[in-house]
Amino acid sequence: MTETAETAVGPARQRIVSWEDPMVGAALAAGLSGLDYLCGIAEGRIAPAPIAALLGMTVERIDRGEVTFGLDVGEHLYNPIGSVHGGVFCTLLDSAMGCAVHSSLDRGQAYTTLELKVNLVKALTVKTPHVVATGHVVSAGRRVITAAGEITGPDGTLYAHATTTCLVLEPRPAQPAGGNGNGR
Repeated sequence: MTETAETAVGPARQRIVSWEDPMVGAALAAGLSGLDYLCGIAEGRIAPAPIAALLGMTVERIDRGEVTFGLDVGEHLYNPIGSVHGGVFCTLLDSAMGCAVHSSLDRGQAYTTLELKVNLVKALTVKTPHVVATGHVVSAGRRVITAAGEITGPDGTLYAHATTTCLVLEPRPAQPAGGNGNGR
């Protein structure tokens, strides 16, 4: 390592992250509508997902079919070239759009992402200290729901936009104790 490279490293930074057992929240989700579950997270009655704690995402607004997440931009989100990593954009949009889908589901229903398409249109740095990602349902069928989302800055600047397709999972009937679900 050259003297210039050693000098360029600088002092180490640290970020400490705490989260709660995600399976506790997952168990609560089964008994609530998607909207009630997400409101529980926003109100602090249900712990947020560990990924939200890791990245620093917060729920800013929830309506049926539309959810907005906030993110304080920090250098801990940077890639090696000095801007927010594209994976952070993807995670933030997947969360906003997925929660918009979740907010439209009835009690006991769940969903999974089938497809995610993200367009990054502007680099994001700490010069923009806060952004929001808003996801909204575009089309809701019985088994497939599509949603769209955008990441914008405080002045309305668009940083990324995306679409997703989600599969609705119906509740499974309870299995008898010791049963394997196949009638044997």
